Amino acid sequence: MKNPRIIYEDQEIIVIDKPSGWVVNEAETVKTPTLQSWLEKKNYPLAKDKKARSGIAHRLDKNTSGILLVAKNTSSLQILQSQFKKRTTQKIYYALVHGRVDPPKGKVLAPIGRLPWNRERFGVFPGGKEAQTDYELVKFYTNQKEKLTYSFLKLFPKSGRTHQIRVHMKYLGHPIVSDDFYAGRKTSRKDKMWCPRLFLHAGEICFVHPKTQKKLLFKSPLPKDLASVLSSLQEQ
Repeated sequence: MKNPRIIYEDQEIIVIDKPSGWVVNEAETVKTPTLQSWLEKKNYPLAKDKKARSGIAHRLDKNTSGILLVAKNTSSLQILQSQFKKRTTQKIYYALVHGRVDPPKGKVLAPIGRLPWNRERFGVFPGGKEAQTDYELVKFYTNQKEKLTYSFLKLFPKSGRTHQIRVHMKYLGHPIVSDDFYAGRKTSRKDKMWCPRLFLHAGEICFVHPKTQKKLLFKSPLPKDLASVLSSLQEQ
């Protein structure tokens, strides 16, 4: 399995490009590689601090690739977590979803909570936590074999709920390609014949450096596996 890649590092933070397949946090039920165990081998103040999760400031799903922020010390961790809580951090994700998304720009404002009948999954229902995802259409694609249309989107989550983008895309009627949980078993099985994993990538993040107070922007290009999937489709 491909290892995480450090995009940037200084005395306060590490910016990591996480590959798909890596779980972020350690847990008794997790048998696959975790980003936390990978970080524990590094040499910085929070590296071996399990309570602080080695300084990991936020999360990405196991099968989502892309940018993740890590703080090297308690002060920087608190500042970064405060930025996420106050929603001053700006994130852009890229996803390929089923169907033709219309209008080409919009927002999903719908509360998200854990499903009472399946605690591993989340959904939109009253009493859930407030959540907002803005989106922007980049391009339509067609699968020539089955004549199906897909939309390649830029997504701007304004809150950070678990599975938020995946749940909101399903709620919109446009589940993400190869999403085992939210696209439906039959659909995701068909998807995986040409897209082997969840087509969701955390491509950009903008935040204020915890020490210098300078605004920083980091980008991660679409990984080769997802870029290859796009190139196998026909642009519209």
